[in-house]
Amino acid sequence: MTTLTRTPADPSNRRKPSGGFKHWLLEGMPEAGGRPRQHGRPEREHKPQSWWKVMCLTGVDYFSTLGYQPAIAALAAGMVSPLATIVLVAVTLLGALPVYRRVASESPRGEGSIAMLEKLLPRWGGKLFVLALLGFAATDFMITMTLSAADASAHAVENPFAPEWMHGQEVAITLALIAALGIVFLRGFKEAINVAVLLVGVYLLLNAVVVLVGLFHVATEAHVVTDWWAALNQQHGNPLVMIGIALLVFPKLALGLSGFETGVAVMPQIKGAPDDTEERPAGRIRGAHKLLTTAALIMSAFLVTSSFITTFLIPAAEFEAGGKANGRALAYLAHQYLGDAFGTAYDVSTIAILWFAGASAMAGLLNLVPRYLPRFGMAPSWTKAVRPLVLVFTAVGFLITVIFEANVEAQGGAYATGVLVLMTSASIAVTLSAKRRKQRVKILAFGAVSVVFSYTTVANVVERPDGIKIAALFILGILLVSFASRVRRSFELRATHIKMDQRALEFTAANDEGPIRLIAHEPKRAGVERYREKLEHAQQANHLPEDSDALFIEVIVDDSSDFEQELLVEGKHRHGFKVLEVHSNNVPNTLAAVLLHIRDVTGLMPHIYFRWTEGNPIANLSKFLFFGEGEIAPVTREVLREAEADVTRRPWVHVG
Repeated sequence: MTTLTRTPADPSNRRKPSGGFKHWLLEGMPEAGGRPRQHGRPEREHKPQSWWKVMCLTGVDYFSTLGYQPAIAALAAGMVSPLATIVLVAVTLLGALPVYRRVASESPRGEGSIAMLEKLLPRWGGKLFVLALLGFAATDFMITMTLSAADASAHAVENPFAPEWMHGQEVAITLALIAALGIVFLRGFKEAINVAVLLVGVYLLLNAVVVLVGLFHVATEAHVVTDWWAALNQQHGNPLVMIGIALLVFPKLALGLSGFETGVAVMPQIKGAPDDTEERPAGRIRGAHKLLTTAALIMSAFLVTSSFITTFLIPAAEFEAGGKANGRALAYLAHQYLGDAFGTAYDVSTIAILWFAGASAMAGLLNLVPRYLPRFGMAPSWTKAVRPLVLVFTAVGFLITVIFEANVEAQGGAYATGVLVLMTSASIAVTLSAKRRKQRVKILAFGAVSVVFSYTTVANVVERPDGIKIAALFILGILLVSFASRVRRSFELRATHIKMDQRALEFTAANDEGPIRLIAHEPKRAGVERYREKLEHAQQANHLPEDSDALFIEVIVDDSSDFEQELLVEGKHRHGFKVLEVHSNNVPNTLAAVLLHIRDVTGLMPHIYFRWTEGNPIANLSKFLFFGEGEIAPVTREVLREAEADVTRRPWVHVG
């Protein structure tokens, strides 16, 4: 068996635009026709770290929500905020955590729930579903950037040492933070786990101090609890009504569920066990389970305690727009009970971790887009360069900030929508996985979680439609760019690897003087009369020599939604004729790749014979784009022309 593999593009064969700026902007982008074997930017090799260090890397996103979550909860739920937060924690520990532990077990290389659904839902339906999920993921990451920067600006402006000119400049400060984030990535940002460990360690320590001091004041000023309970009973009365309200406002608190998808994405950074294998890295999976569980427990403890102390100790008016606790409840308590010096230290720590959460989101976007879209054939060439993507995401961040006027609470709905859709997709993915494995108990358990998250997502969308509007724009943009790119890349060679079995080699080597003549044949019509008719047509219309030992070549289209594929060419005897059979995702691109492969292996020039395709040209073009069939002959010739510039080395295409 022989093998031909397309080798990666030569690093020296990069784009060298004449302009200095253009050269800098497109640095690392391969030349046209020289696509790397693995799409996107090469991943930087990181030495695996202990799970708790990697937890800090995800924690800059997950734990940073403490900067604004308690204030959003108090504003959304009022006096019911502690009860609603308990519901949130219950969903976290009993729903999200088991789901993502299962996701970690089934995607130990960091593929996440989107990749699980891609495998469970193949073909075009699956591809479109994944593209829609990518739109929601983009919403999640983009709003993480803008919301975190907006909250960082709120902490800066409300600090008592902030100069007077900063007040009322939240939008400008937020834009400056986003711009600084973009500049970091334009210069070449590399994630540093040690920086994340430092930021998370200091931030959690300061939050622990604030929470403990707050609990002390609650204990010594017991009237705040009785006052709260009296006011709660006066407003709502029946405890069942309180629980019902807590359940109804729970979707508004969904920000506290962020971080699980990131926790799975960083799994390759977790140090595994010595006996781990690529197929089953059990040690890495155990580390991921510890990461997810520990992060969920830490966050749950902080969410519950912070919800109680902020509700008991902060006047409700301070949570409203313009209030000193708006978007910064724990910072308000830090200044009030520990002084402005400690409060400023808390503000600086919060600003740093919120800014780094935005950096984590940007890194996630830069890794997410190249991971999926190029594999689908749905990414333009400039997505292989980092800087154009950074500029696009930074510009979108500017637009979102201006639209929402850097308001943390106003962006909460959009952020929650992205988070909830991803968590819903994860719960559905593990439910389908359990169903495939016939695990009845887990089907019921994960199915119940899916129902909870589905309800929460729908309720959030109905209550705060901003998130679904932004997600819809992202989805529409991804779909338009993706299909435009797929059309533009239609004439590329898509075979990443080609093999020929022994019989196929014997067929092509039978005529050692050449040329090698092949007749394109539709595999659905495999009767003996059809083969004879095709041979006679080639002899009469295309002047195929009657004494030639012609081969038939058939391409069986399996999943036309796939873009690239390894090919196996098998030799078969049918009705006394020699047939080369290939399973692939399309016909013309596969024929071109096989012809070039035969030329390179045998050193002989292949000739291929077609009949013109019947039907409307536009309909045939659509069939080619979506089903891999249609206008076979002209497209095969065009693919060959794009792949081989030297006419004397280009296989011949005959049509009659």
